[in-house]
Amino acid sequence: MSPSRYAAKPWLSLLSEAQRMPVHPADSLVHALRTVPGDRTALAYFDGRLGYAELDDLTDSVAGHLAARGLERGDRVAILLQNSPHFVIALLGAWKAGATVVPVNPMYKSGEVAHILKDAEVSALVCADRAWEAYLRDTAAGSPVRIVLTACELDLQTRGDARVMNFERAEPAADADDLVAVARQGHPAPEGRDPAPSDIALISYTSGTSGTPKGAVNTHGNVMYNAERQRTGLGLPDSPVYFALAPLFHITGMVCELVACLTSGGTLVLAYRFEAGVVLDAFAEHRPHYTVGPSTAFMALAAHPSVTPGHFSSFKVISSGGAPLPPALVEKFRDGFGPYIRNGYGLTECTAPCASVPPGREAPVDPVSGTLAVGVPGPDTVVRIVDDEGQEVPFGEQGEIVVRGPQVVPGYWGRPDATAETFPDGELRTGDIGFMDARGWLYVVDRKKDMINASGFKVWPREVEDVLYTHPAVREAAVVGVPDGYRGETVKAYISLRTGTETDPDALAAYCKERLAAYKYPRQVEILPDLPKTASGKILRRELRSRSQISQ
Repeated sequence: MSPSRYAAKPWLSLLSEAQRMPVHPADSLVHALRTVPGDRTALAYFDGRLGYAELDDLTDSVAGHLAARGLERGDRVAILLQNSPHFVIALLGAWKAGATVVPVNPMYKSGEVAHILKDAEVSALVCADRAWEAYLRDTAAGSPVRIVLTACELDLQTRGDARVMNFERAEPAADADDLVAVARQGHPAPEGRDPAPSDIALISYTSGTSGTPKGAVNTHGNVMYNAERQRTGLGLPDSPVYFALAPLFHITGMVCELVACLTSGGTLVLAYRFEAGVVLDAFAEHRPHYTVGPSTAFMALAAHPSVTPGHFSSFKVISSGGAPLPPALVEKFRDGFGPYIRNGYGLTECTAPCASVPPGREAPVDPVSGTLAVGVPGPDTVVRIVDDEGQEVPFGEQGEIVVRGPQVVPGYWGRPDATAETFPDGELRTGDIGFMDARGWLYVVDRKKDMINASGFKVWPREVEDVLYTHPAVREAAVVGVPDGYRGETVKAYISLRTGTETDPDALAAYCKERLAAYKYPRQVEILPDLPKTASGKILRRELRSRSQISQ
């Protein structure tokens, strides 16, 4: 067998000396927090503040309560909360109790939550008091859950911004304990339950784009490696201020915001959920140094009527992840507001990033496809491009992206067959199509399953979307394949427009026809007020594909 061309890691020359240095992460975030001075501010939540010493005491008490209620080391604790201090308190309390956390999207419906509670054999549930009353009590009744803590996100702040907190406190529940009350009871943390690097920190369920959602097993070692790489590689100030733009239940928010920030002894700014005006106000108030979020969030911020370059003047680094980043957005954002958005690429199965644009560099755009590079791998990571038989393809040729490194999870919870298929010999088969140039820049073309076959020609939706994003009226774009009696499939584009602009489907199709091969431009264009998205901001092509099939 010939030696791997990718094992030579050509991308090392693109990394700074600090980024190439070995890292020695703590065993877990629980261990890392013991080195942070207690008088620093850990969490900022509107006008509320929690210091590291207080956070330590509160989470000790939660851990002690869970242990007293019979939670054993390795048991699973599900958390269904928005971006609030309650999420962080529940997470650290569970980890101090030796438990595994199952972060769950609070937008999930009863059936989706029920699947996760049963599949992960969840023993304890932490959720909003309103959600417990509305539907989770009934959902949990048929599950292994036996310990329930509820939280009201109006606690730990007094501002009550109605733009995002337009709700009232629920009545106290007889069958659940209040998280904040428990945290203030002063229980000691149980002894002998510190997590080891090989222990499971998270069971992170995939979004279920194909089949039933699976739980990726993120170890404490996986989590701390990526958090430490970020801490040492971003070049942020001491005691940095992070803004939690991505949801904390999502692997990007969990690792690149929460764990990376607290490992750095920084302040994590929380604003409950994404609302562009609230976020911009938080930028002005807290002056963060770093944030990471999906491209759709930056589109919404840039479109807000009160946005100014001053809102972004404190940032040292802004990163994008979780959704494709169009090159046109990067340039429009820099021209309008100053910062350069640094692309990144990762999956739940590699504990968030496995490639990113290093600070001090800008991602190139492939001159043939117009695709923006997602970055370069880290020094301990090997990214390869392989064909359908698993053989490496030369630099510049497309194939499936596969990843090996300390951030790659050992497998899926309770799914040995899926683990063997996705992680042969410990290497992650991502299902994404891409290529790498000879310098080590990685480009993601699209999801393998999203490829459109129009009259035998391959069309990657990302290429068409990137062209649409260069149109001055386009705010959001998504391209899917729809059935066509003549071509088999044809290209359809869904568009939302920027405020104050006008265009029509024929004009958008003609715009693409001028810039793309004849088989690539969209024969159908539909304009919608907004495109459907996941809670992490990723546009849901599958919903649009289903919409197209219904309308046929």
